[in-house]
Amino acid sequence: MSAHGIEAGMALPPRVEEVSTGVFAYIQPDGSWWINNTGFVVGRDRVFGIDASSTERRTRGILDAIGTVTSAPVRTLLNTHHHGDHTHGNGYFTEATIIAHEAARELIIGQEPPPNGMVFEPVEWGALPPAPPFLTYSDGVDVWVDDRKVEVRYISTPAHTTNDSIAWLPEERVLYSGDLVFNGGTPFLLMGSVAGSLEALDRMRALDPAVIVPGHGPVCGPEIFDRTEGYLRFLQKTAADAHAAELSPLDAARQTDLGEYAEWLDAERIVGNLHRAYAELDGRERGATLDSFGILGEMVTFHGGPLRCYA
Repeated sequence: MSAHGIEAGMALPPRVEEVSTGVFAYIQPDGSWWINNTGFVVGRDRVFGIDASSTERRTRGILDAIGTVTSAPVRTLLNTHHHGDHTHGNGYFTEATIIAHEAARELIIGQEPPPNGMVFEPVEWGALPPAPPFLTYSDGVDVWVDDRKVEVRYISTPAHTTNDSIAWLPEERVLYSGDLVFNGGTPFLLMGSVAGSLEALDRMRALDPAVIVPGHGPVCGPEIFDRTEGYLRFLQKTAADAHAAELSPLDAARQTDLGEYAEWLDAERIVGNLHRAYAELDGRERGATLDSFGILGEMVTFHGGPLRCYA
């Protein structure tokens, strides 16, 4: 890890935010590659957790933070989707029933961190004992924390991935969105769908949340839906114009003026997002498998070297 990365990580430590009584967000700045948010809901004798983290150190940090709020164990852990920044640390939730969408379990089994230095800057992953979800659902499940209901629901379409779930607290109007929402970071759709992401936004809007805990970035309100939709519409138009001009996604990305989105973290995701948008223009189904490794290589080329990673 570069000195710059260490300085950034030291300057902005993770923090716990109580977003409603007994309902918490665990925010990990700066929310770039492999630095995710998690959350937890506290009951009298049990905790419901939303997502693990990418490394041993970061996952132990989550558990330590929960311990500053309650001595109760995490009895249930939701994986909002299969990506390793949300699941690698599952094995440290030793007393929890780990739940996820059925497709997430399939993709988590056998998943390992990427080789250091090839796509991402080197990371100290630590020991990551495998622990795939062992209770799965197709549509959703209700989790009760004392008398508090948490509605876990599959978003019903490929969006960020093929297996995205949300956790919704209807009484408190708090939404844990997973990576269906990035606040201050570029959405990443390589393994999901642009059209599906737009539908997912509509489904989350319909809940009328007051507070959203995004998968990456600061806690926010429903205004994030409009900002995210703006990027997705921009992406679709950019892809349509470039596809018609027979530009490759990488060449299109190099020629694209990101405008208001240029300041968002991880701008190189435009390459992967254009690949996904091109696939949809070509009539491929949402979430169809693309050459992720090759496309990540193009993102490295666009970025000019391994992608920044402070995990």
